[in-house]
Amino acid sequence: MRKTSLLTAIVLAAAISGAPQFAAAMGGSSPSDTSGSSQGSKPSNSKASKQKKKNDKSSSAKDFIDGYHAAYALIYDKDDYQGGIAALRTLQHDNNADVATLFGYASRKLGRYDDAKYWYDKALAADPKHALTWSYYGMWHAEQGNLLKAKDDLEQVRLICGTECKEYVALKEVIDGTRTY
Repeated sequence: MRKTSLLTAIVLAAAISGAPQFAAAMGGSSPSDTSGSSQGSKPSNSKASKQKKKNDKSSSAKDFIDGYHAAYALIYDKDDYQGGIAALRTLQHDNNADVATLFGYASRKLGRYDDAKYWYDKALAADPKHALTWSYYGMWHAEQGNLLKAKDDLEQVRLICGTECKEYVALKEVIDGTRTY
């Protein structure tokens, strides 16, 4: 269920295009914000000023991506869930669906089911169509013994990405008892 390169492409595309949602998620101001003070001074229109702002945003996006990749590697590649959680905390982007989902997954793997539920709910509040979150949440429900709810989550995944996507297949296998995750 590795979507690192897809996530990277999406985040980079958003950073390059200056999408307002990305800027808000990164803690930056929206593109319509000006840097002028309330004293009535005009914002700088110089080429150097605009280039500096663009570089600041790119640097922030790169820092986020690098930090996310580091946490991702700790969790998925090294099974260091505690270390991954610590790395995710440094990102300070808890409302990002990918970050919250990774928090939830690591918490679930540590047996912290209440924490995992909190993070899955938070991820779905940020992005109700986040297929990976629905899949992991379904696995969480299956682990809790609630296969009916896991099947409801499987239906959500189907509606988002169909029956051939990795998220659907993995959750279906967990529900069928042919896979543990």
